[in-house]
Amino acid sequence: MKNAVDIDVVLDERYVDPKIVIHTRERTEQIESIIEAIEKTVESEYPRIPVSKEDGMILLSQREIVRVHTQGRKVMLETEKDSYNVNRTLAAVEEMLCKDRFIRISQSEIINLYKVKRFEFRIAGTVGIEFENGVKTWAARSRVKEIKKALNRNRE
Repeated sequence: MKNAVDIDVVLDERYVDPKIVIHTRERTEQIESIIEAIEKTVESEYPRIPVSKEDGMILLSQREIVRVHTQGRKVMLETEKDSYNVNRTLAAVEEMLCKDRFIRISQSEIINLYKVKRFEFRIAGTVGIEFENGVKTWAARSRVKEIKKALNRNRE
């Protein structure tokens, strides 16, 4: 059966929030539809973020966001492909974001933990962060403890 989907539900008390893993040979329309259905369910709690670009305003899924940061007096939201202006304060955007997925790493930057390729913990107490798209940034020393705590929480 070409369109059959095999679903297993495993109850495991280690998980507070559901963890969904899709095993497939290739990313098809059916897989995209399943992901979209799951996102719509989650988006009722974590809304899309309104952003603007020169040609108008769009709503971005939180899954697409790599990081949110200030640039001068503007708040910018970056995806893997583009950068957008957000007409809100960084604190207001932070309130909208999923607390398990996003963490503030400095006074001027919030990152999506799911888009991080690697963390580089230095002996001097600093943390370098490299995203899947190759962009690199640094966390404030005052946020290192919170970052480690978030990483341990997401590992469960």
